[in-house]
Amino acid sequence: MASAAAKRGRNEPEPRPIIIVKKIVDGGHGGHHGGAWKVAYADFVTAMMAFFLLLWILGATTEKQRKGIADYFSPTLVEMRQKSAGANGPFGGDSVVAKDNYPHGATQTGSRSMTIPKDATGGAKEGAAAIRSRDRARFTALKKQLEARMKSDPKLARLAKHIRMVETREGLRIDLVDEADFAMFSLGTNALLPDARRLVGEVATVIEGVPNDVVVRGHTDALPYAAGRSVNNWTLSTARAEATRAALGDSGLSGDRFSRIEGVASREPYIPDNLYDPRNRRMSITLAWTAGGADEPAPAEPRVFDGPQSVELAQAR
Repeated sequence: MASAAAKRGRNEPEPRPIIIVKKIVDGGHGGHHGGAWKVAYADFVTAMMAFFLLLWILGATTEKQRKGIADYFSPTLVEMRQKSAGANGPFGGDSVVAKDNYPHGATQTGSRSMTIPKDATGGAKEGAAAIRSRDRARFTALKKQLEARMKSDPKLARLAKHIRMVETREGLRIDLVDEADFAMFSLGTNALLPDARRLVGEVATVIEGVPNDVVVRGHTDALPYAAGRSVNNWTLSTARAEATRAALGDSGLSGDRFSRIEGVASREPYIPDNLYDPRNRRMSITLAWTAGGADEPAPAEPRVFDGPQSVELAQAR
């Protein structure tokens, strides 16, 4: 130390110490690359998760549910009535209770209106196929109900074979058919016999529970009347149709349910190959298709609602 001081001049400053800093570099990549890539990767994974979540929602929901989700996130459009008081701004410088200045506003007491559209796309409309499908479901349930009522009473069970059901262009036709050993009316008259009146009453009880319109049509066979008589098959079939309508009404069917009462004589035979067959004498009670359902094309062959009589019903018109 003394020799060093001797070499240094009296006014020369003392030399500063030399400091050596030794850094130990970690072998990992964090210090070399930094952490920015982690943020980018996290954003990428989040975006992919959101994308696959969207794909899952599209595959797991119905069209109606997707529409509801879209409507929820879509902005609500609010349209103000502009220029209602001579200005272009919202409310035209007036208060919300100011009187509207529209041509039709003379009778208004004054409340500025806002039009808020609920939905621009509109709801689903029920087509003819859907209406007819609903009617068919009613007809099937009605058939089962009528069969159950007929089976529950031994006296009615023996008359069940005289009730036939078939789907036509008009709707569900319920035929009350005469046989060689059974007649709906007294010969040549419009007087309902007791068994026929019971059948009509059972039909009325069942069809009262559905809203479809009712058409009553009378039919006769082709046997002619004697010359010179004022009664013929046309007047007889019409009178029997009216008698059946009255019996349905007496059994509880409302009068506003009837859309047509008509007689067609022997022009629509049940057995076309034999116009004199007693089964051509019948009463048809038709439940019409609901409005709109009749627009769907009817099947080429009638839809039979009875199993044992399917061969006969296939001939019905």
